[in-house]
Amino acid sequence: MSVKKEPSGRRSVQVKVEVPGSTQSAVARRSAEAQVRTLIAKFAPAHLRLIGAIRRSLRKRLPTAHEVVYEYNGFFVISFSPNEHGYEGVLAIRASASGVRLYFNRGKELPDPAKLLKGSGNQARLIEMEGASTLARPAVACLIDEAIACNRVPFARTGRGSVVIRSASAKQRRRRPAPLPQKSKSKETT
Repeated sequence: MSVKKEPSGRRSVQVKVEVPGSTQSAVARRSAEAQVRTLIAKFAPAHLRLIGAIRRSLRKRLPTAHEVVYEYNGFFVISFSPNEHGYEGVLAIRASASGVRLYFNRGKELPDPAKLLKGSGNQARLIEMEGASTLARPAVACLIDEAIACNRVPFARTGRGSVVIRSASAKQRRRRPAPLPQKSKSKETT
């Protein structure tokens, strides 16, 4: 709260109202965390520690971010978003049995003098995560800071983000079973 003097000599009080980041209960958070561990174990059990270290580091930088967790094309994804929509996320961790990557949603727009960002898509770029120490590299930290600064949707200033599970596999359309091969009819001659 700040007090400001108007030209007329009166004082006016300006109050900054901030919306709390999350109303997720402790029980709901524990349940969501258990689901996250199950998904990681399903897709990337060998990378459990690395994913945990990356999450801790990104939560430290973005304490009000919502972690939107989902499966996407056979991968496990955690998007760090200013709201509960994963597509508005700034950064995302994508993991599978083959490795862990850090995605920058608007990576194509970021200055990358060290040429760390990989990918050729219309928007996103990625960094292969060899270990948790990759995040501590100055060039990577600079990219993360730049991505946060350039984000179009601002993060809440106070509060704590929630963990939101969006299971894409439940929403995917069931695939039809492959048609059975037809038996060829051969004519018997007698």
